Amino acid sequence: MAHVHVIANQKGGVGKTTVTVNLAAVVADTLGRTPEETPVLGVSTDPQASMLEWATRVGDELPFDFEQCDDNPRVLSKLRAITRYAHIFVDTPGSLENQPILEEVLRQADDVIVPVEPEPLAFSPAARTIQKVIAPIGVPWRVLINNWDPRDGETDLKQTRDYLALKRFPTFNTVIRRYKLHARAAAEGVTVVQYPKNRVALEARQDFFKLALEVLGGLTSQVKPGHSGNAVSTGPGAGVA
Repeated sequence: MAHVHVIANQKGGVGKTTVTVNLAAVVADTLGRTPEETPVLGVSTDPQASMLEWATRVGDELPFDFEQCDDNPRVLSKLRAITRYAHIFVDTPGSLENQPILEEVLRQADDVIVPVEPEPLAFSPAARTIQKVIAPIGVPWRVLINNWDPRDGETDLKQTRDYLALKRFPTFNTVIRRYKLHARAAAEGVTVVQYPKNRVALEARQDFFKLALEVLGGLTSQVKPGHSGNAVSTGPGAGVA
């Protein structure tokens, strides 16, 4: 069954592209296919094309297929009709200017991941995205605490969790920790599954493996309003265009 996962927050700089790329890479790697025959598609709808630049640098070692599609809502409206892939991960713009694109993608989504950094200035933009854009469409969503640096202690993390609990926002149990590996990955042309084999890299990968388990496990209990039973079977011969 094909599932569309959208990573969205209208605030820029919260790590949407990093989450999209590394989550897609982990799912593709876990499903055990080769880059030439992958069950995962990554789609960028961000006109800044950061994901495109990253994917280009990874080149043939990218463990999932990729498409840049930031200016054609008609094509994006057909995401659910793609039958070649089991999972589609969609990166979205970090601005208010591309809301029609974001809304079109959300209408295709089976679930939405909302990354938020553990700092007070990030709270309101995330809440605004959820309440004004995501929730009205009726798609299942959860907040992901992203880019938390354990060296700063747990005060910011606790404050963020308390805020999300007060708002009654559903959240992932997984917290993505801040690592220089993640910050350098795009420039070095690697994804999380290609990090060096050492302790720090193992810890960095572990966060995304745990997140992937939550995302894929959550699909069994989610029913999207108006989309019950309409996911399509995988098969050859489909593409974005």
